[in-house]
Amino acid sequence: MQDLVPTLDRVRTSDGRLLRVEWSGDPRGHPVFLLHGMPGSRVGPRPRPMFLYQRGVLLISYDRPGYGGSDRMPGRRVVDVAEDVAAVADALGLDRFAVVGRSAGAPHALACAALMPSRVTRAAALVPLAPPDAEGLDWFAGMSPSNVDEFRTAVTDPERFVARLIPRSHAIRSDPARLLEELRQDLTDDDRKIVSDNGIRSMLMRNYLEALRASPYGWIDDALALTGPWGFDPAHIPVPVMLWHGGKDVFSPSAHSSWLAERIPKATTVFEPRAAHFGALRVLPDVLNWLLDDMALSDTSTA
Repeated sequence: MQDLVPTLDRVRTSDGRLLRVEWSGDPRGHPVFLLHGMPGSRVGPRPRPMFLYQRGVLLISYDRPGYGGSDRMPGRRVVDVAEDVAAVADALGLDRFAVVGRSAGAPHALACAALMPSRVTRAAALVPLAPPDAEGLDWFAGMSPSNVDEFRTAVTDPERFVARLIPRSHAIRSDPARLLEELRQDLTDDDRKIVSDNGIRSMLMRNYLEALRASPYGWIDDALALTGPWGFDPAHIPVPVMLWHGGKDVFSPSAHSSWLAERIPKATTVFEPRAAHFGALRVLPDVLNWLLDDMALSDTSTA
């Protein structure tokens, strides 16, 4: 792999949009894309750079359209992420890479695996949602009332959803800790312990602040994309996929991973009964190890 240019922090897509990009770890390491949650940004929680360097990982993240420093793409679908990831990979000179997405980023990671099987070695979906038209799945079962209300409004009354989210986004931008306070009543003891860690809390605050810095439309467009047609079928993903879920998750219930596991041909499911939504932050180092297994084999076979 060629040396990367450390100053490369923006990539232009084929339709003229700019994407804000960040990378950390080993510039010559195995490339892994980290797709952030909702609301989220390229500076969201991740392992420390020294860990990434020691593991030989080049971790790449970028702001989805409308978040942080990336231009908005009105009407975007989940499937559209594949072209953006390909544009970033091309700009960095990367042919093959792994992808991991957490929460709202998880369906986007699955889209990359479905659309780019010749480039994506493995994919991991942490606390994912299933498609809203998932046959046989009660999509809202086990979900917190606040999430049910938000997603249902996005589907039934998008204009009302936007009108509600704009002032909420402005308030969170002024005080990023406000979002965690809003979620506190739905957090398990395990999740509270995780988000109370000073390091993780600092990363989350920075993440939310950057996500909503320019506008609320990344968040708005994410919710509309997740509750609309995704544009691909998870059953057509040919590459190995890890699905990780905590049994106490009320933001994206574990039944969503179970539904996906029954349909993705090469799915590996990791279920932790006592964990919840933010437990995905704690397991990311182990997930990176799993993602790199296939890349290490690929390096050996082509040496």
